[in-house]
Amino acid sequence: MPTRVRSYSKINLGLAVGPTRPDGFHALTTVYQTLQLHDFVTVAATRAAETSILITSNHRGVPRTEARNAERNTAWKMVQKTLERLKITANVEIHIDKRLPVQGGMGAGSANAVAATIGLERELGLALPAPDRLEVAAEVGSDVPLFLLGGTVLGLGRGEEVYPLPDSNPLHCVVALPDVGVSTALAFQQLDAASLTSAPAVDKLKQLSRALASVWSTSGVESGPSGIAFTHRPEPNQALIPGDLPSGRTSSERDVSGDLAENPLLALVRTGIENDFEEVVFSQHPSLRSTKRDLMGSSRESALYAALSGSGSALFGLYESQADALAAQHRVQQNGTRALLTKTLPRRNYWHTMFAE
Repeated sequence: MPTRVRSYSKINLGLAVGPTRPDGFHALTTVYQTLQLHDFVTVAATRAAETSILITSNHRGVPRTEARNAERNTAWKMVQKTLERLKITANVEIHIDKRLPVQGGMGAGSANAVAATIGLERELGLALPAPDRLEVAAEVGSDVPLFLLGGTVLGLGRGEEVYPLPDSNPLHCVVALPDVGVSTALAFQQLDAASLTSAPAVDKLKQLSRALASVWSTSGVESGPSGIAFTHRPEPNQALIPGDLPSGRTSSERDVSGDLAENPLLALVRTGIENDFEEVVFSQHPSLRSTKRDLMGSSRESALYAALSGSGSALFGLYESQADALAAQHRVQQNGTRALLTKTLPRRNYWHTMFAE
């Protein structure tokens, strides 16, 4: 019987872009958050003398066997690498039931890769050790490792160095899906051209992350299967970045600790985190700025936070009540943009609801 897996999505709760590294990637600091919105990935696998991987999909934009470009698919890449690490060969059939936007900034392709791997391991009755899983995921793509944790995740390096952060109660979320294509490569080039990729921008969010981690390190963090979530968890005395925080704290930093006991996600949002891509992406696509205003709303029905996700073009808003979220969804749709109502997905729920059986 094939294994059907929910392939969840993500948003970026702030994203700071630093200078280009020697390897050609930009240094990033971000906080990921998984959402309930998902694709379905169905996997059937049996051992065989040689490996073959067949990928099908209901969406023409997904790299697949029929289109003769399956090897470009992140799911194909991760399954192939996983089989090589396991030192086995198999016939694998993967069907991707696409419900999330392709290249929409929600990590759908990366999530598909992890879902396919989880399904493969269940089908074969074998699993890679957690460190190997994360290593393979990082080789496949910068956003892939976060989906081996789920919940709220700190991403460093080029985004692939991941640390689980404490779960929060679900918040209502509206995801706006404009009919606009944003090139991530071009967005990085525009940031560089505008001299917006600066080390201080990254250091600011890194310092914030470390300040929160000093409290979070003593919190209980729910792990996924095989201890996945704890693979990169910092020890209580382990710094995420070198150096010490300034001795003086602002009033907003003091507020974080007070909010933390109630909802760590809200505590993070109230620090004023931002997405560096917004400055260049909004200048190229002014309609996205208007959509963000629709998500924010008025003072009476306002979002707790609204932002571009990754380099876009998806945007999102977080809300305290379903009524506020429904009002935001209505505002966005009135102006001709598709909007989906969902909730943030804590780590516990991420792993407990992954298999669609």
